[in-house]
Amino acid sequence: MVHKDKVVRIDGFGKRQVGKDAQVGPDTVFQLASLSKPLASTVVAGAVGDKVVAWNDEVAELLPDFALKDRWVTEHATVADLFAHRSGLPDHAGDLLEDLGYDQEYIFRHLRLEPLSPFRASYAYTNFGVTAAGEAVADAAGTSWEKLSEDLLYKPAGMDATSSRFSDYENAENKAVTHVRAADGTWEAKYVRDPDAQSPAGGASSTVRDMSLWLRLQLADGKLGGDRIIAADPLERTHLPEVVSQPPPAPAGRAGFYGLGWNVSYDDLGRLRLSHSGAFALGAHTNVTMLPGEQLGIVVLTNGEPIGLADAIAADFIDTAQHGMPTTDWLALIGKVYAQTDAAERSPTDYTEPPGDAADPRADSAYTGTYRNSYYGPLTVTESDGELTMALGPKPTRFRLTHYDGDTFFFETVGENATGPSGVTFRGDGNGKATQVTIEAFDKNGLGTFRRG
Repeated sequence: MVHKDKVVRIDGFGKRQVGKDAQVGPDTVFQLASLSKPLASTVVAGAVGDKVVAWNDEVAELLPDFALKDRWVTEHATVADLFAHRSGLPDHAGDLLEDLGYDQEYIFRHLRLEPLSPFRASYAYTNFGVTAAGEAVADAAGTSWEKLSEDLLYKPAGMDATSSRFSDYENAENKAVTHVRAADGTWEAKYVRDPDAQSPAGGASSTVRDMSLWLRLQLADGKLGGDRIIAADPLERTHLPEVVSQPPPAPAGRAGFYGLGWNVSYDDLGRLRLSHSGAFALGAHTNVTMLPGEQLGIVVLTNGEPIGLADAIAADFIDTAQHGMPTTDWLALIGKVYAQTDAAERSPTDYTEPPGDAADPRADSAYTGTYRNSYYGPLTVTESDGELTMALGPKPTRFRLTHYDGDTFFFETVGENATGPSGVTFRGDGNGKATQVTIEAFDKNGLGTFRRG
């Protein structure tokens, strides 16, 4: 917690890993998830201040392989457009490719296949849009994103435990291991999340001690201990509304905005509030919230999957500072939002209960073979011991297919964007052979059909 350039509280609670004695402290390294975005926009503000780039530079001029579906949008989308999520790319574009193991280069090349919403007139949260902007700035500086972050922010600010490389987090001796909640309510360290492919958007790691330095810098217009770290004007630009992210819920309601790596909102008295959450479904949840006019801010880092805790702690703190007490049960409210979001992303079909009149499948040989898709790459269906398996991605990733009804099977999704059981529907020709297959979980943007050949 920071107030008027002073750290008024810094503390740690709980364990770094369940079943082990090591305690969390101010110097424990956590994965930041999407709290990396306002950190990244601070880095870019530093590059803008150094005249390396400008916020309104076109990304395609800086990153030659960058392209979107519309040529005019490709030529005009700027660093600011991508940091503000207003390029027209659909929500979380490219994330499923990362789940399958594709690298950053492959994902960038395939963003051009994503359908676009109106440019600069729509908002959709995209990790790889922000990542492309960050990498474009690093290319302009003649270095990597990881090195640029070190040179412009982490080292000058004394954030010695902060990194944009997964390996630095992974090798840290004092690190918080990520956890997910089991069906019985207990927590387990089950997954490892390597976010290097989207480093500017979600790949940073840090401690609350280091993040308190960054908070002080943010609240002091780019200065730390009297020293200028980041130029004030380009940093101030990150705090301004760039796009409506949440329309007013009622005619008399207030809209929510997104700036450059920040959620931007205003309270009933017109006070500016800046915030951002970070969430890895595989085991991390973080939050930063600031009231710049009050020179007040808080950073909360946790090593459990998002259930609302980090956001609720920050909301309780800001409420208490403004009103003397929390105005609502934030944990219950925000936890319900996360649960509803998770439920909305799951298939409406309950694949664990086949219909009573389920039709038999064709012979396994009707489904086996290789199917092509320009976005996801080839998909291969094989049969072994009476069981069908599909494989896709560069590794490849393999999924067991379980029959549901007729030509429809299902599989368990995996990775950061897993949504539970999802349908796999084959379609065939008059000869009884399947000629195409559509994967429900991959078809949100109409890109999930694979064709044989």
